This record gives sequence, C-alpha cells and structure tokens, in this order.
Amino acid sequence: MVQSSLLEPIAPRKRVSVLLPLPFPAPLDYAVPEVLAGHLSPGDVVAVPLGGRRETGVVWEPTPLPADLAFPVAPEVAASRLRPIRERLDLPPLSRELRRFIDWVAAYTLAPPGMVLAMCLRSHLRSIQGSAPTAGWVRQGDLPAGLRLTPARKAVLEALSTGAEPLTTTELAEKANVGASVVRGLADAGVLRSVVIPPPPPFALPDPLHRLPVLEGAQAIAASELRGRVQERAFSVTLLEGVTGSGKTEIYLEAVAECVQMGRQALVLLPEISLSAQWMDRFTRRFGVRPAVWHSEIGQKARRLTWAACEDGTAKVVVGARSALFLPFSDLGLVIVDEEHEGTFKQEDGVTYNARDMAIVRARLAGSPVILASATPSLETLNNVETGRYRHLVLAARHGGASMPDTRVIDMRETPPPRGLFLSPVLVDGIKARLERGEQAMLFLNRRGYAPLTLCRTCGHRMECPHCTSWLVEHRRKHVLACHYCEHVEPVPQACPSCGETDSLTAIGPGIERITEEARSEFPNARILVMASDTISGPSATAEAVEKISRREVDLIIGTQIVAKGWHFPHLTLVGVVDADLGLGGADLRAGERTMQLLHQVAGRAGRAEAPGEVLLQSFSPLHPVMQALVSGDFAAFMTEEAEQRRPGFWPPFGRLAALIVSSEHADAADRAARDLGAAAPHGEGVEVLGPVPAPLAVLRGRHRRRLLLRTHRNIAVQPILRRWLAQMPLTSSVRVDVDVDPVSFM
Repeated sequence: MVQSSLLEPIAPRKRVSVLLPLPFPAPLDYAVPEVLAGHLSPGDVVAVPLGGRRETGVVWEPTPLPADLAFPVAPEVAASRLRPIRERLDLPPLSRELRRFIDWVAAYTLAPPGMVLAMCLRSHLRSIQGSAPTAGWVRQGDLPAGLRLTPARKAVLEALSTGAEPLTTTELAEKANVGASVVRGLADAGVLRSVVIPPPPPFALPDPLHRLPVLEGAQAIAASELRGRVQERAFSVTLLEGVTGSGKTEIYLEAVAECVQMGRQALVLLPEISLSAQWMDRFTRRFGVRPAVWHSEIGQKARRLTWAACEDGTAKVVVGARSALFLPFSDLGLVIVDEEHEGTFKQEDGVTYNARDMAIVRARLAGSPVILASATPSLETLNNVETGRYRHLVLAARHGGASMPDTRVIDMRETPPPRGLFLSPVLVDGIKARLERGEQAMLFLNRRGYAPLTLCRTCGHRMECPHCTSWLVEHRRKHVLACHYCEHVEPVPQACPSCGETDSLTAIGPGIERITEEARSEFPNARILVMASDTISGPSATAEAVEKISRREVDLIIGTQIVAKGWHFPHLTLVGVVDADLGLGGADLRAGERTMQLLHQVAGRAGRAEAPGEVLLQSFSPLHPVMQALVSGDFAAFMTEEAEQRRPGFWPPFGRLAALIVSSEHADAADRAARDLGAAAPHGEGVEVLGPVPAPLAVLRGRHRRRLLLRTHRNIAVQPILRRWLAQMPLTSSVRVDVDVDPVSFM
C-alpha cells in the first residue's frame, strides 16, 4: 500500500481535476458530490461520466515542473457545467511520486498525460482482480457438552492443536488421515471456526548474505563505491563501464544486496526480455531466490501479484523491461539500467520515451541512486561523465584472468567466398579448427530470414511490401515473404507478379536462414543452434537454448542480435561476423556508434574463460574507423573521435533534437501538412529546422510519412518551441503529427 505520508487530503470543495487514461491534453474538472466532500485525496481512483459512458480516472493535482516543461494552463470550466464524480473506487491510490513521474514523462515527451497514465492504470485495475480468499479452520475453545469424540474426530483435534496455524479442509483431513466430512461435522458442531488464511508473500525475501562473491582489486573497489551510493539514500548517477566479461552484473548486484539489506526496493531494467534467463540464474545463485519479473509476456496472475507486491513493498527486487518504470514502488532505493546504450530502451510506438533517461527521472523523484552499466556506453552518457554530471567506475580487465579476444578483419575483396556463398574460406577454416578441438563457435548476422531481397531475373521487379517502402524478406522455412515493419506476409509466388515469368524469382543477399544452410553444408557433423526471434520466442525458450549451449550440446551457434548481449558461454572461443559492414550505410546519425557497440558486444562473447578467444570480421571496408577500432580494441578513442565529429554541428549530445513525423493515408495530404508545418517553422539563434523531406520509410503501415527535424543548442529546450509551433498548425483528422523528442532512430 502507498505510505500514508504520500496522501494529501483535499479540503471540502466543489471541484477536483481527474486525469483519464485518454488522449486529452490535460485533466478534466468534475464536481464533488456532497457524499464525497472532504473524502477525496490526490491519487484516488474514481469513476466519472464522460459523454454517455463511465470512465475510470485518478484525482489529480498540478505537479511542479521546470518552466520549459510546464503544461499550458487550460481555461477553467464554469461550475454549472461540471458533471459530478460518480464514486470513489475501493482501490489503493496512486502515490504522489508515481503521479509526478507520469506528469514528467508526459511533459518531456509531449505525450498526452492520460496516455502515460494508461500505462499504469490498466495494470493497477487488473491488480485487484484476484481470486477468492482461502478459508481455513481453527479450534473454537472448549468442546461442547455431549460431543461424541470418535477416533476420527480426536485425530482432527490433535492435528489442529490450540493456537496452531489455520488449515484448509483438505490440509486438515490429510494431516488427520480422515475424510473431509469429519472436518465439516466438527465445524457444524461448533468445535471449529472458519477464518481467512492470508496468502503467502508472492516473492521470497532475497538474502544479501546467501553467497557472497569473491571480488578483488578494481571489482572490490567498484562494489564498495556502489554500496556507498545506496547507503547515502540520495539521488546520483554512476556509470559502471567495464569490458565484456569483467563482472559488471556481479558488481552491481552488490549494490542490490545493500539496498535489500536496508529494507528498500531495487529495480533492474534489461533491454531484452530474452536476457532475463541467464540473468535470473545469476541472481538466484547470489540471493537464493528469484526476483519479481515484469515484462509483456508474463501472465495476468503474475502481473497482478507483482503490481501489488511493489505497492506494499514485499517485492524487494524487480527485473523488467522498460514498462517496469511505471510500477508503484513504495520505497525505491536503487535503479539499475543494464546495457544502458541499447536502442531497445526507446519505445517507438504510443508514448515515445527512452527508458534509460526516464529511469534517471524516476530515481531523482525517489531520491535514489542510478547505476548505468555497459561495456560500450552511449556518447550521451560519456558526455555526462565528462561534464561531471555522472560518476564513473571503470573495469579494464576481464574477471578471473581471462583475456580479451584477438580481433581480425577478413578483407572480402582479397579472400572472397566462392560464388553464391557468403562465408570466406578464412572464416570457414577458423570454425573448422575450433570444432576439431571440441570448442564452440558462433556466426553472427543481424538479419532475419533467408534473404533480404527477392527480385525477378527477367524484368528486375523487386518484391516490395504493399503497405511500406521496404523489401519483402524471404523466409524459406515458412515459404513466405514478410515485411519486418508491418508484419505483412504473403506466399512466395511461382511467377513474377510484374512480367509473369515463372521460376524467375531469385534471392539476393544473405539472411540468417541462408547462412545456416551454408553452414550445414560446410560443417555437416556440427550440432547447430539458430538463435533469432523467429526461432526462439520468449524467456523460457531462450533459457532452454542457453542450457543446451552450456551443456555443450551445441557446436555452432548462428544468431542475430539476440546472441550479442550479456551471455556467458565459457566454451565459445570463435565469433565470426558475416557482414560487419551492415548498419554503416544510410544517414543515421548514430550508425558508426551503433555498429561499434553491437560488434563489440558480439565479439565479447568469445574467450570468456580459460581458452583464448578470436573474432573474425568479414568486411569490404577494412579501413573503416569502426573496423580499425574493433581491431585495436580502443573503444574510448573511437568515441572521442565520434564526439569531435558531432560537436561542430551541435548534434547530440552537444545539441538537442526532436523529430516530427507527419503522416496520412494520402500522400497529397501528408505533403501539404508537412509544407505548412515547414513554412511555420521556428527560427532564431541556436534553433534550426531541417526538412520537410520524405522519411527513409516513406510509407509505413499504409501511411505516407514526411519528416522534419528540430535542432537546437544544448542550452535551448525543445519542448516550449514544439508546443508553440504545433499550436499554430490546425490539422485535419486525416493527418497525424508524431513527436519524438531525443530520437534514436531516423526511419
């Protein structure tokens, strides 16, 4: 339950504001009926009328926000026009801290606050839809006069001695070795009294002393530093940077241990649900129990229990995806963002927010420390370290004396694969050598399916998605062509849809299925496991795959980015990157940084134990700065150069960005609205608008898209500019403008 100190009673008055989980720009005012006068507090969940229907909302009050984020004040509605609140629902209120967080996220992202509330309220409403309470039996006291004590009845009374914990009918009958009718007979005779048995805590308390790790040198110093941050009970941000295999997880779990020892709650955010499998094993080994888990794939019962346990404080540690930020923690004492650089922390649909950045806001509101962990920190985080906003801990060596892998670039111009194939002879020979020694190898290609493009050899027609400007990807195992943006799927046609020529369609380029086909031919005796979202769905399937690898039931792993992050495979000694140049093209601001981070993480899977590791990068651009940085292992120098390239143009992190995507089902309407928006673009010193131009994905899910980009100097906030700009642009119902503050994707 929410702490009573967080509830602020409302003095009797005639109106209150209610925030509804709907896309309104602000809360709506309602009249307070006489029966509720003086009985409402901010955070209370209420039922209100809206049009001809009933809606559930939350009593709201203004949140103090920085001037550049403050919402515009809506004109007050006359009291005579207010409709009354229908009732106050018997639900735990939303805490002041969570309400402030909702307002902050909405203000920063320019999302309707009701849509941010919806991410909390839907789970909140489900949290009370529990099952019926369990009934049990206790002894009433003295036996009634004249009660005949049969051996069966005597056995029941002995099983339920005075003062013992209540037992259910089934438990009592089994313990006394009698039938349930004997128990019910004693109840009818007044010997037993029915009581409600409280449910056991859904999550066992982690034991901070269960299995203490052996930490030495820089690890021990880092762990001590992080424990100290938790003990301070104050907001701070610390970057824990360490090479792959340096033990970052074990170190930040010591901060979790300190948090639990203090009786407070810790939140750990992971970028991928799939990563939770091995992470959970590490947590269980350290603390003796499993933590609470929160992500989209958990069932309703687990969701309900976790929400309630966060609210009453019995869930001491929660590990989850980005949506876990909106859980109702009663005493949040620590927030950890693992792999903080990952782009998957950015939610692109609905309310667009970066969970890494909003985690820092949530921690600041709670007055708790934040730990950002990564082997390849983002440039934004490194800049915050450089400017003194964040503390910095560095682990330069792998744990247990393991060495970093040797990285080499295979120049595909000099040692190309045979015609029609995609693995260089150098890479094939390297894998064969490892397999002959009984070691494991990995092939990495960040591209699902069999081939990224299918075209007609006769007329050149390319198979394109009918709803998006993207090529259809062949999935040969399923005999379909699929769009990875809108999920459109169609069978592979027998004839070209343009010229009608049969058997003329051919696959261009490799996807992971095609590489698997080639690997089975090159390594016929190898036990191959494919790890991609098409083949492994959910944490349980991922855990099973990881177990097979750990038990050495797999020789060759072939995977997409699912294999790149966080895994510890001690027998894996060779990683081959099939297309290291993938991701370097296009106009993406962060293309080099992202490719560097991804390939560095992939390379980090090799040689994490005693046997030395090797990484082979297939590239047509071996002199590219990313390839050279991977070979030298000098990530810091690469990021310094990347920063120097962005600084003169005030690109993030040295400036601020916001993307506006204008979309419509009609191209003319999108063009017209984008031109009007561009004509009204703000100007001034340190403010620039680029566009409008067609978005790289000019059509997505049937909507035509045009993009404008607002860029400002670092000391100029984009939110007030965006509000003024959008306020002067009335749009028709056929046109939508989506705002993305701090975009990480430019599609």
